[in-house]
Amino acid sequence: MSKSGRLFEIIQILRAADRPMTAQAIADALEVAKRTVYRDIAALQAMRVPIEGEAGIGYIMRPGYDLPPLMFDAEEIEAIVVGLAMLGRTRDSGLLNAADRAGRKIASAVPGHAGPLADRTLYASSWNTIPESETDTRFFREALRDEDRLRIDYKDAEGKASQRTILPLGMIYYIDAVVLAAWCELRADFRHFRIDRIAGADRLDTPFHDRAAALRRQWRETANLP
Repeated sequence: MSKSGRLFEIIQILRAADRPMTAQAIADALEVAKRTVYRDIAALQAMRVPIEGEAGIGYIMRPGYDLPPLMFDAEEIEAIVVGLAMLGRTRDSGLLNAADRAGRKIASAVPGHAGPLADRTLYASSWNTIPESETDTRFFREALRDEDRLRIDYKDAEGKASQRTILPLGMIYYIDAVVLAAWCELRADFRHFRIDRIAGADRLDTPFHDRAAALRRQWRETANLP
């Protein structure tokens, strides 16, 4: 999570708390070190955010502090709410946590008259879930962001195993599977790998920044993507 994201989350946590929050409790909620929370609290206080307290005792937010509203119209809010809800079927814990944070940001920042729209947007909880992967999907998303090569152990639909070195280019969320699009060095071509068929994966720490943009553009053209 970026520093700006952490600062926003700390504000949200303190606004929602009914008692002082310790730095450790905030750190656990954000999955960061306690020292990071101390630095972020100090940064917020320097920006005149009304946070009171100190290390070892806990922090509170003085009442009356509001964030500027997000100017979404009714349909935009409904689209966001439905999209966040549909992430539940991906089984991607990183995305689910991010969706929860995004939902709280929207709930706290939308104009008052728009908030109830989220309560009126319903969805079925019995969607068919995507098959679970041996590797946390966050691992692949991080490799995508860092443009880093991966070595994967893969089994195709017939159960035939192979080891591949790939350059990850994109993640595609289908109704019944999550697919990693990549340049496969073994086949010297673009390939699509179902995440639930990847038995193991390692980052090689050999980024391909110099090729990433061209490969991604070529892949999108080949796959007829916009």
